[in-house]
Amino acid sequence: MKIKFLLILVFFGLCLNAQEEIKLDNLNDFKTQAGNWRVVGGVTVNRHIDVHHEASEMQESKKKKKRRRKKRHAIEPPKAITSTPGTGVLLNINNKEKHDALITNWEHGDLLLEIDVLLPKGSNSGIYFQGRYELQLKDSYGVKNPLGSDMGGFHNNWETDEDKIFRGIPPTSNASKAPGLWQTYKVHFQAPRFNEAGEKISNAKFISVDLNGVRIHSNVEVPTYTGGPIEKNEVAKGPLLIQGNHGPVAIRNFKYQLLKEASVTLTSLSHVIYKGAFKGLDELNENAKVSTGKSNKIDILSVGEEDEYGIMYIGTLEVKEEDNYTISVGYTGGVKLIVDNKKIIEDNSSSGQGLLNEDLTLSKGTHKFILINIKSAAWRAPRLGLSIKSKSTNSKDFHAYDSYPPNINTVSPIFVQPDAKPRLLRAFVSFNGDGKRLSHTIGVGTPEGVNYIYDLGAGNLVGVWRGEFVDATPMWHSRGDGSFKPKGAVQWTFLNQPIAQLSDLNAPFPKTGTAPDFVSKGYVIDKTTWLPIFKYRYKDVDIENKITPDVNNNYVIHDIQFSKSGLTNWYYKLASGEVEKMSDGAYLIKNQQYYVKVQSDQIPLIREVNGETELIIPVDGSNIKYEIIW
Repeated sequence: MKIKFLLILVFFGLCLNAQEEIKLDNLNDFKTQAGNWRVVGGVTVNRHIDVHHEASEMQESKKKKKRRRKKRHAIEPPKAITSTPGTGVLLNINNKEKHDALITNWEHGDLLLEIDVLLPKGSNSGIYFQGRYELQLKDSYGVKNPLGSDMGGFHNNWETDEDKIFRGIPPTSNASKAPGLWQTYKVHFQAPRFNEAGEKISNAKFISVDLNGVRIHSNVEVPTYTGGPIEKNEVAKGPLLIQGNHGPVAIRNFKYQLLKEASVTLTSLSHVIYKGAFKGLDELNENAKVSTGKSNKIDILSVGEEDEYGIMYIGTLEVKEEDNYTISVGYTGGVKLIVDNKKIIEDNSSSGQGLLNEDLTLSKGTHKFILINIKSAAWRAPRLGLSIKSKSTNSKDFHAYDSYPPNINTVSPIFVQPDAKPRLLRAFVSFNGDGKRLSHTIGVGTPEGVNYIYDLGAGNLVGVWRGEFVDATPMWHSRGDGSFKPKGAVQWTFLNQPIAQLSDLNAPFPKTGTAPDFVSKGYVIDKTTWLPIFKYRYKDVDIENKITPDVNNNYVIHDIQFSKSGLTNWYYKLASGEVEKMSDGAYLIKNQQYYVKVQSDQIPLIREVNGETELIIPVDGSNIKYEIIW
C-alpha cells in the first residue's frame, strides 16, 4: 500500500516480522555464566529501595547480619527486586562472587533489536552491540539533562590514545520511566565496515534508537569501542552482550533480526534530460530533449538546472534473491516509477515533494525500470532518490548522496513549547498513538516539562508524558488534519468516562457519549498555577478536576472535587488493565507500565468486568486525590 508523507522521515523501520525471538524458557542461546543470570516468571521491584543501599547491607559481616536479624526478630528487610518462578523473563542478580555478563552464542553484524528492560532504583547495566558499543541501561528517572552515562546514552571509554578516545553521546531526551516499570528499546545497528585488507572504512552506526516510543538517536556514529568492551578492537561481527556486574536488571520480549545487504543491483543505467516548464509528467516530449547519456547512479544534480527540467532514468534491476521488497522514492516536483511496464509510484505534479513507498515482490532475475522526475517549482531544491530494502536487509541507495541527502525535512516542523506559563492546545488525538481518534481533547504543557492530554468529552485524563510539549505540524501545516503529536514517551491510561453511579459492582462504566447525565462544562484557569481546572456535571453533582505536577516535576497529581456529599453507589475509575497492589500501597498498572498511588483516605477496589481488570474507588463526595507515576 502506498504511503505519502508530507513530513519526510527516512525511516527504514523496526519491522520485525521476520525476527527471531528468544523464548527465555532456558539459557541455551547464551554462553555459560557464573549463575547471576537466571530465567524467572516475573519480577517485582520495591521502587523506594536503592540497590546501592541494599548492596551495602549485603556486604555487612556475618556477625552484624546475625545481630540485626535477631534484633528485628528475624524479619528480613525488604529487597529491591524479587522474582516469581516460571519462564519468560531473564533476571540478573549479581554479587561479589557472581557478576558475569550475559553473552549470546550467536554473533551479529547489522542488527535490529527489540527488547524490554526493567531496572530497580539506582541500578545500572548496558547492552553491548558486538560486545563493544554500549547502550546504557540505567535508572535515570527524574534526570533533567541526561548524559552519555544515563539511560539511552552511549557510554564513554577511558582510553588515552587520541585515536581511541570516545567521550560518550547522551540521548536527545530522557525518555526513561520510573524504577520497576518495563521499558522498551528498539534499535537499528549498523556494524563497522572493513576492506579486504581488514582496515576499517566506516564506523559503527546506530541508524536509530527508540526508547519507549521516542527517537533518542538517529544516524549516530560510534567511532571506537566504548568502556568495558569484550575486547579492545573492532570487528565485522561480534556477540550481543548484556552487562552483569553493576546491578540487577530484568529482560523480556527479546527479539532480533540479523540483517544482510540487499541482493539487488542497478545496471545498464542511462538517462534522458529535458528542459521546459512541465506541468505534468505526460508533457515530456522529443522536442524538449536536450541530452542523453549513461549514469552510474541516480543524480538529479547532473541535470545542471535548479528548475524547469525533466529527467528520465532507464535501467535494469538485477535481483539475486526473490523477496518482498519496499521501494522508496524521494523527490521534489513530480515523479513516476515503472517496473516491468507496471506503474508502481506516481505523483503527477510539478511542485510536489515527498517520500513514496511501495511494497512489491521481485523474483530472481532482471527487471526493467523507468524513473521520471519533473520540477517547475523554483522554491524547492532539486531532490531525487531511490532506495530498496526488504524485512531482512538494510536499505540500499541507488542515488548519489547529494541527489537525496538523508534526514530531509521537506516541511519545517511547527513545535509548541510553554514559556513562563503553561500552554494549552485543543486538538484531535489518536489514543495510544494509533488507536481510537478522540475529537474533544486538549493538551496541557507545563514549563517544568510535565505534560498531559485531557479528554473533555469524557472528563478523563488519557495520557501523560515528560519533556518537550507537542509537534503541531500535522495541525497547522497546509490545511492540516487537526491533530498534534506529543514530543515525549506518552503513558496512556484508558478511554471513556471515569465517573459513574453503578447499579452493582459488576456493572460497566458508560462509554463516552452514552451517559445522558454527563455534561462537560469546559475549564477555567487557576490564577495561581495558570493550569486549567476542568469542570463537568454528572447527574446533579458538579465535579472539578485539577491536574498538577508533583514538587519534583516527575509525575502528576490528579485532584477531583465534588459539589455534594452523601453519594451512594458512585465510583471513580483510576486505572484499567492488569492491576497489582504493591507493599507501599501503590498499584502497578498495565503489566508494570505505570503506578497509581492514592493520597486521599478512600480504599480502592480491584474488580474484573468484561474481561478487563479495573482499579476503582468509592465516591461519597469527599475529595479524591491520586498520583500517576511513570
